[in-house]
Amino acid sequence: MHGTQAIKCVVMFSGGLDSTIAAHLMLSQGLDVTALHFVLPFESGLGREHGAVKRYAKALGVPLRIEEEGAEFLEMVKNPHFGYGKHANPCVDCRIYRLQKAAAVMESMGAKFIVTGEVMGQRPMSQRKDSLLAVEKRSGLSGLLLRPLCAKLLSPTIPEKEGWVDREKLMAIRGRSRREQLAYAREFGLEHGAPGGGCLLTEKETGARFTALRERDPAFTINDFKLLAYGRHFRIHDTARLIVGRNRLENETLMALVEPADIRFRMADVEGPFAFLRGTAGPDDIALSAAVVARYSKLRDASSARVSFTVDSHESVIEVAPANDQVCARYRV
Repeated sequence: MHGTQAIKCVVMFSGGLDSTIAAHLMLSQGLDVTALHFVLPFESGLGREHGAVKRYAKALGVPLRIEEEGAEFLEMVKNPHFGYGKHANPCVDCRIYRLQKAAAVMESMGAKFIVTGEVMGQRPMSQRKDSLLAVEKRSGLSGLLLRPLCAKLLSPTIPEKEGWVDREKLMAIRGRSRREQLAYAREFGLEHGAPGGGCLLTEKETGARFTALRERDPAFTINDFKLLAYGRHFRIHDTARLIVGRNRLENETLMALVEPADIRFRMADVEGPFAFLRGTAGPDDIALSAAVVARYSKLRDASSARVSFTVDSHESVIEVAPANDQVCARYRV
């Protein structure tokens, strides 16, 4: 320590098992810890409270800084230098991008280094040793990026060399098992999120939606990107997508994301999903979309249903036969 003033560090904090332990390890060595939480664009700008991560930071007794990511995220996700993982996950590039933002936060608050909960070999793309080293170098944090859960498997960092952190009290965890982490959390009574959670872009469905969006709408916007996380998606034709809410919360989210040019759909006589059609659409596209919307309403088994649709603030009602499962599957993304 420098005199009686604790060294400041910034911990990349998801609230999950690994980042909670990383923060606790720093606290146990007397450091002044700030938790930094990044929110993917899927949940940014929607008025979300981020209650879970706030609760885990509070349980640790550390201040929390939340950064919601927006349009700047798109440049990275559209053309990642290191490519995508199994689905649409640009994990290495995303890590570099976030660490660069974290470095700016570190400098602004007078902190000395960045801490992450990464474990060597836990994730196949971003946590191989070569990936860990590449991320550190490209983020401009060489020597200032401490990974306390696997620190003893890596070369000493500046915080260790300077004596800000005692290397002997760090860990040497490798691989995908979380046995050691769970034992540590039990020993110290740590409150944390479920281990093993991942980004939506690592999921098969979201990955397929992203691939279709990138191929057919290469100039997609941040709003288009956010929609990947919500609703049922149907590609009505190459330049038109229908998004149908699956529950009340998704209906509310889609209402927040709908744009003036989108064609909106609701059931005219019964409760049902909120939906909208984005892109160029003619009467046949509207009829097909209305039939799909009706399929997910209480009138799914009826011979006909009335669906309200709004184009340029003008509301009309169309009567359709609800689409069957085969039709929905044909257009489903």
